[in-house]
Amino acid sequence: MQRWTKEQARDWQEKYGWLAGFNYLPRTAGNWIEMWQAEDFAAEIIDQELGWAAAIGYNCLRTNLSYQVWEQNRAGLHRRLETFLAHCQRHGIHVVLTLMDDCEFSDQTPTTGQQTPPLEGIHNSIALGSPGRRFVCQPDLWPRLKDYITDMLDTYSQDERIICWDLYNEPTNRMVFSTEKADDYLTRFPESFSHDLMIETFQWARKVNPSQPLTVAAWKTQDDNPHYRFHFDNETDQLALSLSDVITFHGYTSNEEMQKMIDVLKRHDRPMLCTEWMARHTHSTIKQQLPLFKHHHIGCFQWGLVNGKTQTHLPWPHITVDKTESNLWFHDLLYADGTPYDDEEITVLKKLIS
Repeated sequence: MQRWTKEQARDWQEKYGWLAGFNYLPRTAGNWIEMWQAEDFAAEIIDQELGWAAAIGYNCLRTNLSYQVWEQNRAGLHRRLETFLAHCQRHGIHVVLTLMDDCEFSDQTPTTGQQTPPLEGIHNSIALGSPGRRFVCQPDLWPRLKDYITDMLDTYSQDERIICWDLYNEPTNRMVFSTEKADDYLTRFPESFSHDLMIETFQWARKVNPSQPLTVAAWKTQDDNPHYRFHFDNETDQLALSLSDVITFHGYTSNEEMQKMIDVLKRHDRPMLCTEWMARHTHSTIKQQLPLFKHHHIGCFQWGLVNGKTQTHLPWPHITVDKTESNLWFHDLLYADGTPYDDEEITVLKKLIS
């Protein structure tokens, strides 16, 4: 099967209308493995938090699965995913599922079982990829990934609770944790493996031909990087955009820069979703940016719902925090008891989503 036509993509957008949602991990999980493995799956907490989200008015969420959990116990992951989807459906929340992920804040190899405790005062310190960089850089292991991708898509290809498949989050993301080891790290994990794996993943997914659209988000926007002189002007992002049924992208930036991204991506003439945004320290805020997304009819998924084990209320490690912003949350919307971090944000959300 080929990429969806523009008409198919527009019909999909008309069916679901304006999507306003969030990226989701329950407050009890520090990474996706901890969210989905049997010993840590928190069904009651998830149900409670999705109820809070529904009360605000959210109509969708985006969350990641874990290859490692699937490999350990396929049937168990399917049971827990069914429970999760049932909770989402009861609360009127559609789901975007992400199957693989290169974005890691930890240099540990993803494994199931008891996870390392988060480092105090560090943003997302135990975030792990799926399947992880070492796995991605071994193409002889990719047939196992094909089985995983094919199984998930086959099982839920007609499931209307899932409205989009985000096949691969931030392919080629090679976050370096130590400048002293940077050269060695980037040599061991070259971008070419992720780039090629993304192509393979689209091919595997097209053979299944699910009823939902397939996408991979463009995400590289570093204006200070000479290799990327303009938003998404790199080979992997350009290829992802050309292969996706609907256009998705990430943007933790000001309204002015966000408008530039929108102008660039509108040229594809397809429905658009910003699947990651909202970082208060980078001037990506609900009060300013949510109206922009609604004006352009761009679906949007802010990062975080309930502050918890990920500690994503803290800024990225490279962010310099001014004294006046020492108590400012970076991501997340609610405290662990469901009360808002900022009442005005909730007012804006309720008004615009309704």
